[in-house]
Amino acid sequence: MSIGALDATSAYGKVAGLGNVLSKSGGSTGAAGFGEMVEGLVTGTADQMRAAEHASAQQVAGKGDLIDVVTAIGAAETALDTMVAVRDRVVSAYTDIMRMQI
Repeated sequence: MSIGALDATSAYGKVAGLGNVLSKSGGSTGAAGFGEMVEGLVTGTADQMRAAEHASAQQVAGKGDLIDVVTAIGAAETALDTMVAVRDRVVSAYTDIMRMQI
């Protein structure tokens, strides 16, 4: 089962009670801007992972260069680390907001 970036972003919006944060008809709001940023981050990371997989497959088939494989894997690792760091910061900010006194 494959979950697309749009599906994941919509799910986060629903959990947070924001509804559909990626609605295109309402113009650009802060929630939509954040949703688009998250979508771009997830899509970019997935693209980096696919490029690393492709380079690895080419190397196994004897058609690729080892330096290209190492470079692609390094870029994918950096993108994944960045995405995880952003996710951790968002979760931390959400928990801080939930702890605030009203």
